[in-house]
Amino acid sequence: MRKIKVLVVDDSAMFRSLLVQSLRADPLIEVVAQAGDAYAARDAIIEYRPDVMTLDVEMPRMDGIQFLRKLMPQYPLPVVVISALDARVFDAMEAGAVDFVCKPTGVNPAKMDEFLRKELGTKIKIASTVKVGKLKRAEANPVTSMAGIKKDMVVAIGASTGGTEAIFDVVSQFRKDIPGVVVVQHMPPGFTEMYANRLNNQCQVAVKEAATGDRVLPGRVLIAPGDKHLRLVKVNGVYQVECKAGEKVSGHCPSVDVLFSSVAKTAKKDAVGVILTGMGGDGAKGLLEMRKAGAVTIGQNEASCVVYGMPKVAYDIGAVQHQMELSNIANKIYSVLKTN
Repeated sequence: MRKIKVLVVDDSAMFRSLLVQSLRADPLIEVVAQAGDAYAARDAIIEYRPDVMTLDVEMPRMDGIQFLRKLMPQYPLPVVVISALDARVFDAMEAGAVDFVCKPTGVNPAKMDEFLRKELGTKIKIASTVKVGKLKRAEANPVTSMAGIKKDMVVAIGASTGGTEAIFDVVSQFRKDIPGVVVVQHMPPGFTEMYANRLNNQCQVAVKEAATGDRVLPGRVLIAPGDKHLRLVKVNGVYQVECKAGEKVSGHCPSVDVLFSSVAKTAKKDAVGVILTGMGGDGAKGLLEMRKAGAVTIGQNEASCVVYGMPKVAYDIGAVQHQMELSNIANKIYSVLKTN
């Protein structure tokens, strides 16, 4: 099997050396070059033609986000961003990065090495499967005017790799009449609150990081915290959420399967389940439970996915009723919710 050629870009020589050393220990990865700034990275891309680039956000002369914006139109390349706990990572995702990892701080070298091999190595392998140049991100189709929307429903959305932008494309089309929405996006703790705040500032609906006891209300989107499972519950006839730490389910915490399964049990037919881009199979079984309980289920199609993993598994096991372009999903949700 051909090794994945990786270019490491970071302005810290010490951290760059640690990255290179850790990644070279992976038999499936070959670090072909390293660079300390965007200009050296540009030259290395031309010379070595890497399969994947790791990129720091904070760099001298030109930061990682500016570099991405200049790079992607001319040389589309799968990029995994390495970022401190900083909301600017979502600018990098918007600029075309495939995924990101949180730069660890205050840990001993052994734990740092383990983190880099496991976390970063996995994301590099996923990124290497993405055909960035073939992805065409269409603008979401505006939701058409509709009379009467069912309010006693729940919309549940799950996503992973590529999901930050996919979720935005759907949620940005929601109006304040949308029933309560619950979301799981695989993301490190800390970033989920930043992501929720970003959506809250950019969308018509209210978006927040979920906390136990939050009510699921029309015009409100609740996003699972990065280190807790999110479940839908009903208390005194009112939908609420419960957020609890726990073991990984389907490889993740928060897990889409946990959310979807709880929606199937609690809301039954009064729900819409949506599975978006992501690697692996998290969410497929839960979505099937939702469909069997009478909910309407929607899956993103391959052409519009960054990674057609989770939606494919869900489709293959019969969990998806309606498969479609990302740009059409918000409209489909509204059509399901029509009262007439």
